[in-house]
Amino acid sequence: MKRLILAALLATGVAGAAQADDALKAAIAGEHRSAANKARDAYRHPYETLTFFGIKPTMTVVELAPSGGWYTEILAPYLRKQGKLIGAGEEIAEGKRYGMAFRKKLDSNPAVYDKVTPSLFEPPSRYDIAAPNSVDMVLTFRNLHNWVGNGDEALKNTFKEIHKVLKPGGVLGVVDHRLPASMKQDEKASSGYVHEAWVIKTVESAGFKLAGKSEVNANPKDTANHEKGVWTLPPVLANGDKDREKYKAIGESDRMTLKFVKQ
Repeated sequence: MKRLILAALLATGVAGAAQADDALKAAIAGEHRSAANKARDAYRHPYETLTFFGIKPTMTVVELAPSGGWYTEILAPYLRKQGKLIGAGEEIAEGKRYGMAFRKKLDSNPAVYDKVTPSLFEPPSRYDIAAPNSVDMVLTFRNLHNWVGNGDEALKNTFKEIHKVLKPGGVLGVVDHRLPASMKQDEKASSGYVHEAWVIKTVESAGFKLAGKSEVNANPKDTANHEKGVWTLPPVLANGDKDREKYKAIGESDRMTLKFVKQ
């Protein structure tokens, strides 16, 4: 009898995992996503990235600095029925470029985004992300380099604020542009690239532990040595028509994908 019960429990777990997997694939393939955003899946690997971080549809998840909402398009429908998505970013108010961009995204399709909760995340000084110890996962995609110029202590404090809202054992997922160890990182990370080892050290100093690294968003074609930094590459192509095909052939940047847990 015990074996039958165990088998039934295992079968239920497998079925639940399969349903969650199907739900994530459905969110990525959803008709609400624009063709332009779907075209970037080849570089951003949303299914592999979110699976690596261990996302589940029952989680409470914070997306930091969502702005135009590229990942919000995937996270919102995936978490809508059983979980919760908090979009923590710039204040939604007139004159706030990124805050208003996020509001525009939420208003564009209420059937998808009606349950997304906006909150405040404006490093280095304004944080009202979520209640302490209330969140299962915090995600940040290509944002960390923007916070470097605030200084080491301010950056560490930013990660302490993130640490505060996560439940014990909660996950912080980080994706950002990776600077080769042989190249110098300046104090403001002005190229948009940052050293992976430095990121790990900085995040761990705020009470996290590295749980894993993935190369799913790696791009060996990217040297990180470009005239206008990471913005030289797609999708920005900051040099305009100059060497345009060369940079399109490289594709989007080489990126680290790091999973941390709250200690």
